[in-house]
Amino acid sequence: MTAQRLNNVIAGLAAGQHVFASFAPAEPAAAIEFSTTRYDALVIEMEHKPWDVVALRDSLQYLLNRRQIAEGDGLAPALTPLVRIPANGAEKAQWHAKQVLDLGAYGVVWPHISTVEEARNAVAACRYPSLPGEPRHDPPGLRGDSPAAAARYWGLTNQQYYAKSDVWPLDPDGEILVALMIEDQLGVANLPRILDEVPGIGLVIVGEGDMSQELGIPRQYDHPLMVESKRRVLDTCQARGVAVGHPHVTADNVKQVLDDGYRFLMSAPVRSYPGLDLGRTLTGRS
Repeated sequence: MTAQRLNNVIAGLAAGQHVFASFAPAEPAAAIEFSTTRYDALVIEMEHKPWDVVALRDSLQYLLNRRQIAEGDGLAPALTPLVRIPANGAEKAQWHAKQVLDLGAYGVVWPHISTVEEARNAVAACRYPSLPGEPRHDPPGLRGDSPAAAARYWGLTNQQYYAKSDVWPLDPDGEILVALMIEDQLGVANLPRILDEVPGIGLVIVGEGDMSQELGIPRQYDHPLMVESKRRVLDTCQARGVAVGHPHVTADNVKQVLDDGYRFLMSAPVRSYPGLDLGRTLTGRS
């Protein structure tokens, strides 16, 4: 992917490529396991797993693979760490985003975003403040200033970190990814307004589990109601050039997932990675 980028997820999405990811808890042992895999990204799961920032800090360090970085073209880690925080969109918990970004995460996955107001908060929480009238002021940033640990993790000075730590694609050179999970019918209905009115959203992920619960068909992901809801999300995002993520990619469904138009593919954390390998083959990245 693009050498000058620090965030390989953004590099892949900006280039129109498919990005392959998995998920794991904030545990050093899991980080070591994933540090030599072929994934592009790892979503560290802190929504349904414990909120443990000390374990997250250690996990981020163990994800770094010095040989991969040394053999690469720059400072970008081969495996880009993102963090799914525990707060639902309506909870407005900016401090969760602040803490994971301050530790060095390259993006935040926000669960249960259903309204324009919640989406604006998600983007604003990942940005530093600026004065009205400054370029790209909206949404006004809410993130507090404590960059030292993140700058060290990225391999930058504090000032260099400030220059790169805005959200993409609002800032074309930004290295922070804001991913919104759409997990209910209110979110599906509001998604056109969310994407039209809130700049800075880099990825939308369909929350199949919770969405199927609301529809009364828990985990029946091929049910017609689910297929229709996912199609609405895909159509809305594709019309606006926003990539869509699928959270449950397997060897059995990866071809359909690719045919449907998903570009951020998350497979279960299994050792053989059949969905990953098949997906790379189908997209010419093997």
